[in-house]
Amino acid sequence: MTVDSSATRKPRRSAAGKAGTAGSKTGTTGDTTGTTGTQRATRTPRATAKKSTEPELVQLLTPEGKRVKNAEYDSYVAGITPEDLRGLYRDMVLTRRFDAEATALQRQGELGLWASLLGQEAAQIGSGRALRDDDYVFPTYREHGVAWCRDVDPTNLLGMFRGVNNGGWDPNSNNFHLYTIVIGSQTLHATGYAMGIAKDGADSAVIAYFGDGASSQGDVAESFTFSAVYNAPVVFFCQNNQWAISEPTEKQTRVPLYQRAQGFGFPGVRVDGNDVLACLAVTKWALERARAGEGPTLVEAFTYRMGAHTTSDDPTRYRGDEERLAWEAKDPILRLRRYLEASNHADEGFFAELEAESEALGKRVREAVRAMPDPDHFAIFENVYADGHALVDEERAQFAAYQASFADAEGGR
Repeated sequence: MTVDSSATRKPRRSAAGKAGTAGSKTGTTGDTTGTTGTQRATRTPRATAKKSTEPELVQLLTPEGKRVKNAEYDSYVAGITPEDLRGLYRDMVLTRRFDAEATALQRQGELGLWASLLGQEAAQIGSGRALRDDDYVFPTYREHGVAWCRDVDPTNLLGMFRGVNNGGWDPNSNNFHLYTIVIGSQTLHATGYAMGIAKDGADSAVIAYFGDGASSQGDVAESFTFSAVYNAPVVFFCQNNQWAISEPTEKQTRVPLYQRAQGFGFPGVRVDGNDVLACLAVTKWALERARAGEGPTLVEAFTYRMGAHTTSDDPTRYRGDEERLAWEAKDPILRLRRYLEASNHADEGFFAELEAESEALGKRVREAVRAMPDPDHFAIFENVYADGHALVDEERAQFAAYQASFADAEGGR
């Protein structure tokens, strides 16, 4: 399936003369403990700048649900209304409910695999709601919340994981590309697409999602190089959930991930990935830079994968309960609920109605998956070689005998 990059929009400003603006906004103040200041980051060259003891972190909403000021990013959420806040909360709750249902369906044998987003709802909903309709998204295989923001029906995400299709939606209908299983390759796709829309004269932007583990892939480094050199209107959104399957972040990098952007010549920002308001604000800023012709940005959403990498993974083998408990206290949904309640922006009636809507969504997803056809167990053999192969024929026969053995066992009962 091809992706249509043509656009008829106002011309993009030339990159000429912008050498001094591409890095005009680096990561802002704050720390990983939840306190945030408003002092602007030092502007001296990185080679001579004094190193801070903690990585910078943008945070607008503390884990306790308290709103904190940030001089650089407050303007990007200044117009948000109580209705908007309730909408963000609804998005996160329904996305989590869908994710929980999909996990349960895999455990019941209805799906072959599932990659949970549990704990990463704020990063995905905040960044997803920052997008315009004409922006284009290149996801990995875990961006269920972003898909929700792009109006992709949740049930369409499940066909691939059941093995009955290669992706259940038209990318051009929602400007949301098909899920990418190959780690890191979607950043190259996003960079090329962004270069294309720049040549078309469009003022839209592109966003590419990837994880901390993918940041070690060569494809990502190549994407950074091309996007910087060609001033591509792309935002690289890295969800640093602390674990690349069983490898912790400290085995991926010796510096905070957002600082890698400096070596490629464009800004990097670390945002509290469990703070939906901060993710919304930072992504809006990065997308506006892209649309204005100021080139790429790396956003590192500092978050946590509360569940397993996929349903084939056992996280208890490589991380302790105390780590999960510490991050549960920073839960993105609970954080926003505390703020809504403290600000009198939502009452018990709202939460009760949302709970009922959540259960209805779970029921709809469950019924839709069980109505899907069973996967073709032999399709895996069909496209290995164009003209067939003796070894594949032998393997197909062995697999057919294996499948038949189950029927024989049931018939003998």
